[in-house]
Amino acid sequence: MPIPVTMPALSPTMEEGTLAKWSVKEGDKVGPGDVIAEIETDKATMEVEAVDEGTVGQLLVDEGTEGVPVNKVIAVLLEEGEDKSALDNFDPEAASPAPKKAAEEKPEPKEKKEAKPEEKPAAKPAAKKEEAAPEKPDGKRIFASPLAKRIAEDKGIDLAALSGSGPRGRIVKKDVEEAKPGTKAAAASAGGPSLTPSVDPRAFFEKGTYEEVPMDKMRKTIAKRLTQSKQEIPHYYLTVDCEIDELLRVRKELNERAPEGVKLSVNDFLIRAAALALKKVPEVNASFAGDNLLMHKHANVGIAVAIEGGLITPIINKADEKGLAAISNESKDLAARARDRKLKPQEYEGGSFSISNLGMYGIKNFTAVINPPQSAILAVGAGEKRAVVKGDELVAATMMTCTMSCDHRVIDGALGARFLDAFKGFVEFPATMLM
Repeated sequence: MPIPVTMPALSPTMEEGTLAKWSVKEGDKVGPGDVIAEIETDKATMEVEAVDEGTVGQLLVDEGTEGVPVNKVIAVLLEEGEDKSALDNFDPEAASPAPKKAAEEKPEPKEKKEAKPEEKPAAKPAAKKEEAAPEKPDGKRIFASPLAKRIAEDKGIDLAALSGSGPRGRIVKKDVEEAKPGTKAAAASAGGPSLTPSVDPRAFFEKGTYEEVPMDKMRKTIAKRLTQSKQEIPHYYLTVDCEIDELLRVRKELNERAPEGVKLSVNDFLIRAAALALKKVPEVNASFAGDNLLMHKHANVGIAVAIEGGLITPIINKADEKGLAAISNESKDLAARARDRKLKPQEYEGGSFSISNLGMYGIKNFTAVINPPQSAILAVGAGEKRAVVKGDELVAATMMTCTMSCDHRVIDGALGARFLDAFKGFVEFPATMLM
């Protein structure tokens, strides 16, 4: 039987992608691990590998096609011994979302059903209702096994709130049994908030005085996610000034002594300081998860990188366990591949904290929007000479303003202040980062 090949979900948040390029043609033989296509998401281009063995029978989506939904059939493989005639009566869309029933869904014996004829009238309408595919708030179909639907109905669980672990994301018995009774889908649709403004700006300008430029996928994703962040996360802000003269002195000395190829930046010190502060004040290193908080065991620090058309935040995982040189090399590598859109989703999704540094542009201070599922982001301004009081004297010092945006559901004011105090301590006395 022909094997459908579907558009893969390359990350937990991916809903659609662009089929940039086919690496195979009809008639080619492929096996597990062979690269068959290149897929573009809003922030990266990734190679897709075959998971089955066979011959490419048909390519259903043309190169360059945008907006291909996850799980849509994009190609069909022929099994050994099959030729193109096997495709004559084969419906790939029907074959894809309906995998064979698992053993858990064994049909009730016919004799047992006939032994209770009085149950048939009540059972039939319910069965029809279960067979009708439910939909998510955004109109997308939900694929779930009949048994999973029955259990969900009994437990009062909204299937739209669950992620399926079965073939092609199908919701199965295990997924429903592990969900809490009464689980409901989030109020916002899976597609996120609307991008249509409440007031159309075109109403205020004469036609011909402006040019409409369609937003690309990255710009749409940024608009959607950050609008959702400001709507759902109760932001508040804490600001602290850090003196960085000692940090600049240590940086200069280390760079003079560093091996060839290693050049530490101020940002490398800030990443290290933030990571150590997260270990010192671990309550900040958390994510909001409804009735629970996810307390992260490592400081996975994201660094905002400006790229053409937007920005991306690659993550330095376990930054608390890495020295300045390792952080420097990794951040440079991530930033370079981010600009080339060669990052893997696991390299820019998730994380437990972020730093956005606009100091190189001369920005003194600013506030940043939290990037879910994180609970805080630190906005770093430029270092500049200011008059400060030391003892009884007025002296010049290089000061840097840092403003942390906090999710009040996770981080209270006093907790955020404790974190910034720890961060400031590491920045102003960089030798403590080596202890």
